[in-house]
This record gives sequence, C-alpha cells and structure tokens, in this order.
Amino acid sequence: MQHRRVKILGTGKHLPEKIVTDEELDERLGVPSGWVSKVTGVGMRHYVSGGETSSMMGARAAEAALKAAGLGFSDIDCLVCTSGTKEQPLPSTAVLIQRAMGQEDSGVPAFDLDSTCLSFVTGLDVMSYMVAAGRYRHVLLVSSEIASVGLNWAEKESAALFGDGAAAAVIGPAEEGECSAIVHASLKTYSKGAHYSEIRGGGSRLHAQQYSEQSADSYLFHMDGQGIFRMASRLLPEFIGELLEKSGTRLEDFRLVIPHQGSAMAMRLLRKKLGISEHQFLDITRHHGNTISASIPMGLHEAIASGRISRGDRILLIGTAAGLSLGGMVIDY
Repeated sequence: MQHRRVKILGTGKHLPEKIVTDEELDERLGVPSGWVSKVTGVGMRHYVSGGETSSMMGARAAEAALKAAGLGFSDIDCLVCTSGTKEQPLPSTAVLIQRAMGQEDSGVPAFDLDSTCLSFVTGLDVMSYMVAAGRYRHVLLVSSEIASVGLNWAEKESAALFGDGAAAAVIGPAEEGECSAIVHASLKTYSKGAHYSEIRGGGSRLHAQQYSEQSADSYLFHMDGQGIFRMASRLLPEFIGELLEKSGTRLEDFRLVIPHQGSAMAMRLLRKKLGISEHQFLDITRHHGNTISASIPMGLHEAIASGRISRGDRILLIGTAAGLSLGGMVIDY
C-alpha cells in the first residue's frame, strides 16, 4: 500500500460553446441516420471554434478549481498540465496555461506530464508524492484537450467518438483528523500495443517539414479500436485484481468508479467484464464524448458537483491509454 495523506481540494471544468450532435456527424461522415449514435452512444460533444485554444480552456477550468478550493493562484506552488495533446511542440502547455491565467510573472513552476488518456491519473500519482514529501503544498493539475482538429474523418468510428474540453483539480495535504488520502495507484504499459493508437507525424521521426498531401494521414489520429479492446479486455481483470488486493479493497467498497470515458459501448462492456454495479459506475459519455485525459477529471468533477460522492467515500479512477497502458487509482475522497 502507498498511502499518502493528500486531499483533492477543488475541481473545475470548461467546455467549448460549440455543440456537435450525433445527427450532424451522421451527415458529415456520410453514414445512415442514427449510425453515430448506435456506434458511439455519445449524443453530443463539444468542439472548439472561434480561436479557442487548449491553454484558454485549461485556464478557465483551473480558475474554477481554485474557486472551489477557496484558493487563489498565489497559493499554488506548482502547475502541471496533464494532457495527451499539446497546443504547440514548445514550450509546454502548462507554460501557456500559466500565461492564459494572467500569471506570467508569478515564477510558479509549470511543466507537462503526458501519458495520453491517463495523464491526469499519472500526474495525480506523481505530484501527490511531492505534496506528501512537503516539496509543494498546493499543486494545480490541468487536463485540456482539443481532439477535433486532428481527427481522421476517413476512420469514421474513432472520429465520431471524441470531444474537446478541459478539467482541473487542486491537491494539497490532508489535515490532521481528515480521512482523505491517495490509497494506492498502478500504471502498467504493454508496448506491444503502441501502434493501436497513435499520431505518427509531427515529431522528430516524421517532422512537420516532411508533410505532404501523400503523407497527410500520418499527421492525423489513428486508432485500432478493436485491437485496443481485445488487448485491454485480456489484461484488465488481472490488473484490477492486483490493484484491489494491494489496496485492501473489494469492488463493493467503492462508492463510485470513475472510468476513462472511451465510448458508451466500451464502458458497458468494461462494467460487465469487471462486475461493477450500475449504481457504482459514472458515465458522462453522452454529453461529452471521449475527451482524452480530461475525461477522468471531468468525471470526478461531475461526481462531486452532483453529490454522487462525499468526503470519506472510497472511489476508483480507472482507464486505458495509448501505449497500451492500463491505469488505476484508489482514493479516499
């Protein structure tokens, strides 16, 4: 067990104004009416427009999280962007979020941690140790994702899944007598699945200067959904079993399980395969789509805002990510 006396002090989220429905995507993708709804179960998702940027969205979510925590930016000792997409190759998106918050002269350290869809869980795990050790007192974690600009519309199933948005959380030490804690976390990567979810172009191997009409697909998002599902289905039961054993927890002990919101179908199958009851399972896919790393903290924020979890409740954050990675975290909220 890796018990850390660290508390989630406040959360926030931000969604772009533009709403895109399943019906609109049916038309854009040239598929029969109702196809997108049947395949994804999303309903509606948000896309950026009018010059909205990842850093702007992240700043709004961060400000909401600070307000919920009863803190100001001057109380923050470190800002970490936990996102799978970047606003630009350099500098880190965290730097741009700090600037978008009007804090460019603050000197607060800002950097990125990226494990794609599990970036928030990884960031929370890593930075909770920094808080527990006294290196930082208050850390601001921000996941801000714009998927819509990099979708490959020829890959219809994956293109229909994603939405844009941001979520943030402030963490700090739990005070004496408080039960809040990070109980246990695990991340496992099986790089056999590295090419199941990827954007091949844009890095040093296939630099932006090499872009051409013939290579355009390499600069767009590619996902082998069936490959990911088969691999994750095989690995998840053992992964969850180990996580539960090491945290001394049974599935029925969780007030709520907050998964990465991949797709409605994937979540139904995940719940069934792991034996999670419906009342324990948070599903916000229908109004958000898959928002990459913002998915889990967005679910956490919705659970808090709707009263589905209260202080002292044990919750489970769980998901898969490009890599292929599996991640989970047991939290006493």
